[in-house]
Amino acid sequence: MSNAYENYYNDYHKTTELQQNLKYKKKYKRLKRIIKDTVFENAALCDQVAQMQENLILVKDERLFLLRKLCQQQGEIDANSVLSKQSNFNSSAVNIDGVTPKKSSKKRNSTDVSETKPKPKRTSKATRKVVQIIPLDVHGRPIFPISLGDLTVYSLGEVVSDRLTYHSEDLIYPVGYCSTRAYASLRDARIKSLYTCKILDGGPKPRFEIVADNDLDQPLVGSSPDECHSLLLSAISSALCAIPPKGAEFFGISHPTIQNLIQSSPGTRKLALYKSQRFEVSKNQTNEMASNSMMEEETDPSLGFAALHRHFALTSGYRIKEEPNEQDLLSLQKLIA
Repeated sequence: MSNAYENYYNDYHKTTELQQNLKYKKKYKRLKRIIKDTVFENAALCDQVAQMQENLILVKDERLFLLRKLCQQQGEIDANSVLSKQSNFNSSAVNIDGVTPKKSSKKRNSTDVSETKPKPKRTSKATRKVVQIIPLDVHGRPIFPISLGDLTVYSLGEVVSDRLTYHSEDLIYPVGYCSTRAYASLRDARIKSLYTCKILDGGPKPRFEIVADNDLDQPLVGSSPDECHSLLLSAISSALCAIPPKGAEFFGISHPTIQNLIQSSPGTRKLALYKSQRFEVSKNQTNEMASNSMMEEETDPSLGFAALHRHFALTSGYRIKEEPNEQDLLSLQKLIA
């Protein structure tokens, strides 16, 4: 009897153990299948992430390209829309007696249509200003310093839109604007000096400063660019007082390239007096634009160092002291030795 009970007890434990083993085996297989599916899903997600990153890189490159094109083409307005508005206005105009003119009932023949020549479209190229192509960074912003001949711009500053004196119809005077220009020295007009032009916050009116590199403690201060420029000309020589000042050109804020960048700054749409200028970029005229700016500096005595010396030579017999070249210096050193 006891042997039969022991056999029954052993068989019962064996069956329960087998059932438990089967239960854990099923759990193990299910976990193994879940892990396998998770690994495959993770690999698919990694591939999708890599593909999305490649697409993002392509989209960023396209965005930067479009941004550069937008900066270059900014300011251009289609003249056809203006002409269409003008033609609509002329067609709706009335005569002196207040009676609208009647349309002629003549029918045009095919020969008349062929004989009529299309009118040339009017373009406003005279009012547009051509800007130079300048290097941009990856975000489409200009890379400083911007070198334009003798003029070098280091900062465009910030547009002040809540004060009317910080802009006019044609120019904007951003606070923090900084540029340099090479011109005749205050101490000796025969040598060059570097002048730093700044626009500062002067409260009700902007503060314009021109500081020479060899006389930093005595800046030339004025309430307008022309006032600063006239002070500079009179300080160099009394003979230059007859030359009309060109402060905006000396500072560089009227240069088409710099003016286009300032006009593109935030806050210009809130300006009450400023009239937006139209600019265009022409790759074929880049060299011509650069030569024109250089010609202006070479021919205008108020802007160029060489033109100033020619002005002195023509007006008062002022002789230019030429700088010795390398051969003269070497021969002079040999004589001294």
